[in-house]
Amino acid sequence: MPSPASAMAIWPQPDQGVLYAISNVKVELDDDENTVTTRLITYLGINPEHCAAIVCVRRAIDARKKSHIHFVCTYEVSLTCTLSHLPAQVREITHSSLEPECPDIFKSSGKTKTHVIVIGAGPAGLFAALSLAEAGVRVTLLERGKPVETRMRDIGRLRSRGELNPESNICFGEGGAGTYTDGKLYTRIKHPFLRHVLHSFVRFGAKPDILVDAHPHLGTDRLVRIVRNMRQHLLGLGVDYRFETRVDNLLVHENAVSGVRTAKGEEITADSVILATGHSARDTFERLHELGIKMEAKAFAVGVRAEHPQELINRNQYGRMAGHARLGAAEYKLTHQVPDPYLNKRGVYSFCMCPGGLIVPSPTETGGMAVNGMSNAKRAGAWANSGIVVQVTPDDILRHGIEDHPLMGISFQRQLETATFKAAGKRYAAPAMRLVDFIAKHPTGKLAPTRVKPEAVAADLWNIFPDWLGEPLSAGIKGFGQKMRGFISTEANLMASETRTSSPLRIERNEAMQSVNISGLYPVGEGAGYAGGIVSAAVDGLKAAAAILNTGSS
Repeated sequence: MPSPASAMAIWPQPDQGVLYAISNVKVELDDDENTVTTRLITYLGINPEHCAAIVCVRRAIDARKKSHIHFVCTYEVSLTCTLSHLPAQVREITHSSLEPECPDIFKSSGKTKTHVIVIGAGPAGLFAALSLAEAGVRVTLLERGKPVETRMRDIGRLRSRGELNPESNICFGEGGAGTYTDGKLYTRIKHPFLRHVLHSFVRFGAKPDILVDAHPHLGTDRLVRIVRNMRQHLLGLGVDYRFETRVDNLLVHENAVSGVRTAKGEEITADSVILATGHSARDTFERLHELGIKMEAKAFAVGVRAEHPQELINRNQYGRMAGHARLGAAEYKLTHQVPDPYLNKRGVYSFCMCPGGLIVPSPTETGGMAVNGMSNAKRAGAWANSGIVVQVTPDDILRHGIEDHPLMGISFQRQLETATFKAAGKRYAAPAMRLVDFIAKHPTGKLAPTRVKPEAVAADLWNIFPDWLGEPLSAGIKGFGQKMRGFISTEANLMASETRTSSPLRIERNEAMQSVNISGLYPVGEGAGYAGGIVSAAVDGLKAAAAILNTGSS
C-alpha cells in the first residue's frame, strides 16, 4: 500500500497532469503497493503508462466485522490523460489534499508595530504566536512552566518519587497538558484552519502519516521534539519567549487590556493579550473573576482511568487478526446513557484512550491528586488506559452543596482531588480498585497487575465519589461491558480520579473573539472553554490571531 511518507516526496509537483481522487477503496491488511496500484489502474480503465503517481491520502481501519478487518482508503492519482468518464468513486480535484496551504491572513506583509502578549505555550498559545510572528507581528510569549526538556525531569520526579512541582507538571509547562496525553490529533471540528494545523506539525517534525490517518496521533516522545522545534523557530522569528513567568494580573484601562503584570512584578504593555492558559490555571481564573471579567460555569466530566492489558483490548477489537503488524495497538471509544432523575439520561463515556500507554499523576495543587493517560508514538506498552467519565452539570454541583458561582466547578474538582489524595494515604499516588470489585461495591484490597507510578494504592473508590456520580459510573461500565466483550475483566483496574477532562468554566467572548467586557483580551483554547483537544485548541488560537490581524488591517 503506498505510504504517506512517499506521498510527501511526490506531492505537490507542478504540471504533473490531471488529479483525481478515488474514495472508499478497500485495502486488505496484506495488500502491498503493487497490488493496490494494479487494482486502481484497472478500475480506472487506463494504460499504466498514463499514471504518473498514486498516493494514499486517507486511511481508516474498518473492524466492524472481525472476520474481515481491512482499511478503507482514499487515493489521489495523477494522470497524463483525462478520463472520458468518471467511475462512481472518482472525482476530479484541483490540488492534492497533502499540499501545504497557508491561509492568506497569516502570510507576512512585513513587520508591524502591533505587539501581542500570548499567555501560555500550549497548542492554542503556540499556534497563535506562530501565526502572528510569521505575519510580522511582535509577540511576547509567557509560559508559567518550564521548557519541555526540563519539564520532563519534574514529571519524572513526580512519577518516581511522588514529588510535585506546582509550576511544572503534566498540566503546566511548554506544550501544555496535551504533550503528555499521547498527542492525539483527532477532532470533530470542521474549520479551514484544520489542515494548516496538521501541516504545521509535519513542518516541525511530525510524520506525514498524521495527514492520512483517520485517528492521527503524535505520541508524547515525538511531540516533545516537535514543540522544541517550534520554539526554535519562534525564537528565530524574534519572539520574546519566556519560561517560569506566571502572569498574576492584567493591566486594564477604561475596559481595555493594555498589558500584564507578572508574578515578579514586571509590567509588560501590549496592544492585545491572548489568554491561552489551559484548563488547570485555577489561580489565573480566580484573578480574572476578581477583575470582573465575565465568565460562567459550564458542564464537564469526571471519573476514573480504566487500565486493561493491551493484549486483551487487541483481542476484543481485532479477534484473530490481533497482533497484525499493520494494525498496531487497538483503541476503543465507548458511550452509554444512564437513566438519571435530574437529567433524564446522564452521559458516561470513554475519554482520551491511550493504547499501549501509561497512567500518569496529573495534580497541580498541593494536597490534591488526579490522574491522566499518555502513550508514546509506537504505543508499544503492555497496558491500555482510558478515562471513564460521567457528565457533570452546574445544577449537579449546586445540589452537591457548593455555592452558585462561575468557579464552582473548580471547587468541586478540588473536593474530589482532596478526597483522592487522602485515599492514597496523602501521597501523590493513585487510589485503585479492581473494576469488577467496583461494580460489585465489594472492596477486596486486591489489584490486578499494574505499572502505575509512583504507586497504585488499593482503596475503596466509593469513598471518593458521591453516589450521584458513583452509581452512573458503575452503570456506564456495565453498559460498556455489553457493548465491548471483555471490558469487564478481573485483569482491569480503575484509578482515581480523572478530573481534568476540560475546563469547568467558559470566559465569555464576542464574535470578534474578545472578552465581552474587556476589549483586546482574547480568551482561547481549552482553559477558556472553547476547545477540547490539541487540534481544536490550536485552531482556536489561530482564530484569535486571525481576528487580531484583521483588526490591524482594517
